[in-house]
Amino acid sequence: MSIPASFALDAYARAAGIGAGAPAGQAGGVKDGAGGFGDILKQALDEAVETAKAGEQKIAATTSGREGNIVDVVTAVAEAEATLQTVVTVRDKVITAYQEIMRMPI
Repeated sequence: MSIPASFALDAYARAAGIGAGAPAGQAGGVKDGAGGFGDILKQALDEAVETAKAGEQKIAATTSGREGNIVDVVTAVAEAEATLQTVVTVRDKVITAYQEIMRMPI
């Protein structure tokens, strides 16, 4: 299954906004408070979890027949997948950076 570029760009913009200290949904904001790298990661993971929960809720609503549209379900799942891929990519970059630091001579 191919992910549309708009979903990947939205996920990247949200991740970039979190990295810059912007509230979720805004990209490129200025950071107000003093937060660390851990705070940024926590925000990113919280957003990924919320996106996944929203997708699960749409799936549950559609499959139970209460409401919903299959297009909304597919969109929510694609957004959750793009967000997860962004989180995994950031994790991989952090691990790579850590390994590079560990290889540095003292």
